[in-house]
Amino acid sequence: MSYQDRPVSSFKDKIKSSWPYTLAVAIIVFMSLWIRILPSDNVLLPGGIVKFTTNDAWYHMRTLKVLLENYPHRMFFNPMTNYPNGSYIHFGPLFDQIMAITSMILGMGHPSSHLVDTVGAYFPAVLGALTVIPVYYIGKYLGGHKTGILAAILIAFAPGEFLSRSMIGFTDHHVAESLFSTLFMMFFMLALISAKEKKLRFEDVFNKKFSVLKGPFIYSVLAGVMYSAYQLCWPGGSLFLFIVLVYAIFQYILDNFRNESSDYLGFTGVVTCLASTILILPFVHPDMGFSLYYYSWFHVVTALGAMAGFAALSLIEREFKRKKMRAYYYPLLILGAGILGLIIIKIASPSLYSLIIHAPSTVFGIQQGGPGTILEASSIFYESNQYRVFTLSKAFSNFTTMGFLASILGMLVLAANLFRRPKPQGLLVLVWSFLILLAIYGQVRFAYYYSINVSVLSAYLGGLLLEIVKWSELDQKFKSSVKSPADIPKALKLVKIEQVFAVLLIVVFLIYPVYGSAIPDTKMVYGQPIQPWEEACTWLSSNTPDPGMNYNAIYETPKNGEMFQYPDTAYGVMSWWDYGHYIETIGHRMPNANPFQAGVGGRRVSINETNRPGATTFLTAPSEEEASAVLEAIDPRPEKAGARYIMSDARMATDIFTSIATWTLDTNGYYQAYWTGKEYRSLPTTRYFNSMEARLHTLDGNGLKQYRMIHETEAYQTSELSYKQAYNYFYGGKLPEVYTGYVKVFEYVKGANITGTASPNESVKINTTILTNQGRTFEYSQSTTADSQGRYEFTVPYSTEGPIAGQTQFDTAPSGSYVLSYGDTTKEVKVSEEAVLKGEEIKV
Repeated sequence: MSYQDRPVSSFKDKIKSSWPYTLAVAIIVFMSLWIRILPSDNVLLPGGIVKFTTNDAWYHMRTLKVLLENYPHRMFFNPMTNYPNGSYIHFGPLFDQIMAITSMILGMGHPSSHLVDTVGAYFPAVLGALTVIPVYYIGKYLGGHKTGILAAILIAFAPGEFLSRSMIGFTDHHVAESLFSTLFMMFFMLALISAKEKKLRFEDVFNKKFSVLKGPFIYSVLAGVMYSAYQLCWPGGSLFLFIVLVYAIFQYILDNFRNESSDYLGFTGVVTCLASTILILPFVHPDMGFSLYYYSWFHVVTALGAMAGFAALSLIEREFKRKKMRAYYYPLLILGAGILGLIIIKIASPSLYSLIIHAPSTVFGIQQGGPGTILEASSIFYESNQYRVFTLSKAFSNFTTMGFLASILGMLVLAANLFRRPKPQGLLVLVWSFLILLAIYGQVRFAYYYSINVSVLSAYLGGLLLEIVKWSELDQKFKSSVKSPADIPKALKLVKIEQVFAVLLIVVFLIYPVYGSAIPDTKMVYGQPIQPWEEACTWLSSNTPDPGMNYNAIYETPKNGEMFQYPDTAYGVMSWWDYGHYIETIGHRMPNANPFQAGVGGRRVSINETNRPGATTFLTAPSEEEASAVLEAIDPRPEKAGARYIMSDARMATDIFTSIATWTLDTNGYYQAYWTGKEYRSLPTTRYFNSMEARLHTLDGNGLKQYRMIHETEAYQTSELSYKQAYNYFYGGKLPEVYTGYVKVFEYVKGANITGTASPNESVKINTTILTNQGRTFEYSQSTTADSQGRYEFTVPYSTEGPIAGQTQFDTAPSGSYVLSYGDTTKEVKVSEEAVLKGEEIKV
C-alpha cells in the first residue's frame, strides 16, 4: 500500500503526516527559482536597464505597457507592425494581465516603467518555479510521495527548452502554458480519482448526493478554470483538450471491456468542458469566424463538442450495459460516430471541418518550406526539416540522455502495469506523454511540455525501483523509531545496502545529469537584442521622421476586408521578420515583417505559385528594379511605397540567407561547392551577389540608384569576410576585405536625376567617396553610355549637402561632391537633399 492510499483519521493527522513533503516541495520550489535567476546580472543592468532575452519578450513588454497605459483595455489589433496591414495579436491576454496586476499592486496603482520591466523580467522565473507544485502532485498520485518528490526535483532542474523559456528575462507566454496546462492535467486527474473512488453515478446528480459530488465537482471546475487559463495564454491550447479526448476514448473502451461504469469520467469531462466554455466565451472575437490562432468560435465549439462527446460516450456506454451488448462493438460504434460527426461538420461548416482536419498536422507534422526554417518549429529528431538527417542529439540536450531514455522506458513500464492494475491517472499520463512525444516530433518548441512528462515518467521508474527495495517499509520504520534527533544514528542502521544502492542509482543516473546540464545552461542566457540592433533601432527612433502614430494608443480593428487608414506620414521599415519586434519596440517604427511571420511574402506550397510581395521577395530580388517593384506592391495605395527604410545585418547577408530564400521555395543557384585543396566549401555565386540583400549589405549599395546607406553600427567578426573574398577571387571584385557595420540602415528615395551631354556613345562615369558614421569610407559609382545624341542620365541617392529639417538626419554621406567624368572631361556635381527626396533634375 502506497503512502497516499493509507487512511488518515483527521485533517490534523493529515497535516501532521504530510508536512515533511510540503516542506520538501517548498525547498525544491526555492531552488528552482534560484537557478532561474542566476543570470540576473546579464538581464538587470545598472541604471535600471532591463535586457529581455527573446524577440517575443520585447513584444510582450510592449503589449503590457499599452495595457497599463489604457487599463483594463488591451490592444487586440496593432497597426504599428506588418505595415501597411497591421497585425491581429494572437498572444493570449492572461499572461499580460497577471503581470499588469502584479505591477499595479507592487506600484500601488502607479507602477514605474522600471518596476514594470523588473516584474516582467522575473515573471517567467516565478512561473517556472511554481510548475514544481503540480508536477509533484501528478507524481504523487501516480506513484506515491517518493515519486512526487523525485518528479519535483527533476522538473526543478530540467534543462533545455523548459529551463530556457522560464529563465529571468525570457518574458514569453510559453512558461505560463507549461504551468497552466500542468495544473489542468493535475486537477483533471484529481477529479477522475475522486469521482472513481466515490463511485460517482449520474443518478447522484439527480438525487443531489452532494457528499459524493462535492469533491469531483470542485476538482472538475478547477480543471476547467486551468484549461481556460491555459487557452488564454495561447490560442493553440486546444492541444490539451485533444489529449484529454483521446485519453477519454481509451478509458471508455477499457472500462467497457472491464464492465465498469464510466460515469465518473463523463461527469468530470462534462463539468470541465462546461466551465471552460463559460470562461472562454467572453474573449471570443466573432469576426474571426473559426480560427485556431485567434480567440474565435473554434475555441467555444471545440469545448462544447468535447462536452457533447463525453455525454454521448457515457450515454452509449450505459445503453451497452443495459442491453448487455458485446464490448468489442463499442469502439466500432465510437469510430462510426466520429466519422458521422465529421461528415455533419463538413456539410454544416466546411471552414470548421478544414480547421479540424488540418490542425493536428500543424502540431504533430513536420513543417515544410519557409516555416521549416524556423528553429523552434523544426523537428526534435532531425537536424533540419529540409534535410531529414535523423538525430537524437536535440532530444538528449533537452532532457539529458538518461532522462529521454527513461521517459520512453517509463511509458512502456506504465503501459505494462496498466494491464495488471488499470488506473485512470496512469492511462491519462500515458496518453498525455505519448501525444506530447509526437508533438516534439513535429516541433522542438514543445519540448517545454515534454519536460513535464520526462520528469514524471523518470520519477515513476525511480519510485518503482524504491518499491523493489521496500523503501516504504523503511519509511515506516523511521517514523516509528525516530522520536528525537538522538534516535537518528540508531535508525540509520535499519537502512539496507540495496536501498542505498537504489538511491545512488537515482542520484547518479536521473538527478545529477539534469542538474549538471541545467547549471551550464543558466550561464548561456544573455540579453537580446545584441548591442548593434539596439543601437541601430535607437538611432532610427531619433533620426527618422515621426510616422504620425500614437505608439501607446489602442486602435480599432479595421472592418472585415478593409485596410487600416494610416496617416500620410506613415511608412514601413523593411527587414527580415526576426527583427520586426526590435524595430517596433526599440525603434518605435513600423516593420513590414515581424516574428509572427507576417509580411514575409513568398510562396507557401508550390514553386508554381506567384511570389507574394514581402520581405523574402524584396531581399532575394535579382535587381534593384524588381526590389523596388516589391516595395511598391506591398502598399497598394498610389504614390506610397511599402517601406522607406531597410535594415540589414551580417547574418541576413550570410548565415541565414538560405533561410530567407527558402520562403520563396527557390534556393537553387545561390551557392556552389568549390574544392579548396583540402575540402569542398559552399561559396556564394553570381545569383547571390545579384540579390538585393547582397547588393545592400555585402556591396554597401554601390551603384544602386534609389537606395543609400544612412547609418551603420560597429563591425563584428562574421562570415562577411569570406563572402567578400569569394567575390573578389571569382568575380573580379575589388572590395576591401574588412569587416563592416554589423547592422546597416538604408533609405529608399526617389533619387536626383543628373543629366548632361557628352560625345555620342561615349562612356560616362560618376562616383564619390562615402564616409560612414564609423569613419569607414567606400566608393559609390555608376557608369553609363551616352545615347546617339550624346545625352546621358544618372539617378543618384546621396545628397552632398547634408540632411534637412524634418527628414532623415543621416550620418553617412559623401565626403565631397560627385565626380562626373567622360573622355578628358571631369566635373564636380553637388546634389541637394531636396533633389534626392523629390526626384528633381540637375543639369550639368
